[in-house]
Amino acid sequence: MVLYFTSNVVTPAYDIYMGEDKYENEELLKYAWPEDIWFHVSKLSSAHVYLRLAKGQTIEDIPSAVLEDCVQLVKANSIEGNKINNVEIVYTPVNNLKKTAGMDVGQVGFHKDRDVKKTRVEKRINEIVNRLNKTKIEKKPDLKAEREERDRAEREDKKRLLREQKEREREEEKQKAQMAEQRSYGNLMSEEKMKSNKDGYDSDDFI
Repeated sequence: MVLYFTSNVVTPAYDIYMGEDKYENEELLKYAWPEDIWFHVSKLSSAHVYLRLAKGQTIEDIPSAVLEDCVQLVKANSIEGNKINNVEIVYTPVNNLKKTAGMDVGQVGFHKDRDVKKTRVEKRINEIVNRLNKTKIEKKPDLKAEREERDRAEREDKKRLLREQKEREREEEKQKAQMAEQRSYGNLMSEEKMKSNKDGYDSDDFI
């Protein structure tokens, strides 16, 4: 089962989701979208919380209020972390998560430590946790199908952008050819005019 929450502290709202157990976390890790952001309590057992970003957004674009929702949700869903103050939360883009054959179920590492951000949560804020829990929806989605549809849409979008780029390039080449033709015609007219003036001058001089 996957648990979905809505962070509606900004408009448009953000979707947050997490697995109900470590096996669901393993499935989420396998099929999470590359642009999603993963959250976890540092050095303690906790839920794996994912934030879905809008297209084109990066980890730097997360609104502070949404970030607070995510870290509060992680802390609240850590058996040990929920009981203590001043816990450290780590978060990073999903495509920075590393899974090797020797790791336990639900365990992950990082490809690049420099892409991992850290923040501290001084204490649980029940107002935030309660607000998020009121939006909670439990679903059993087809994660593989959702990921495949997302990837298909991205491929189609890239093809469309490539077609548009090629069309712009063709239009630019057409305009360049037209401008070159106009310059050539203008030069031709100037040469004819210069020849006509010269002919007139020679005639007057002869008289």
